[in-house]
Amino acid sequence: MSFWKKLFGGGSSGASGEAGGAPARSAEHKGYTIEARPYQEGGQYQVAGSISKQVGESRKEHRFIRADRFPSQDEAADFALMKARQIIDQQGDRIFD
Repeated sequence: MSFWKKLFGGGSSGASGEAGGAPARSAEHKGYTIEARPYQEGGQYQVAGSISKQVGESRKEHRFIRADRFPSQDEAADFALMKARQIIDQQGDRIFD
């Protein structure tokens, strides 16, 4: 199965961070919803997540993947939340363009 299908919903749901399952952790930041969705890759957890915001009647979403890997899902989720806050602070609504 391809990497992208597994990450964004083409595969079966397994680990809680994998697409289809519940996010490992979520948070709100400046009106955005952040979901940390690290997934297991090569014996470690790859940092991934999504940033979303309700704009009028539609929900905008930006998904991200980082090259960073951590030995535990909690560490990867913490880093994903931190990275998402940084993306929001630097780019704001431009992430949806």
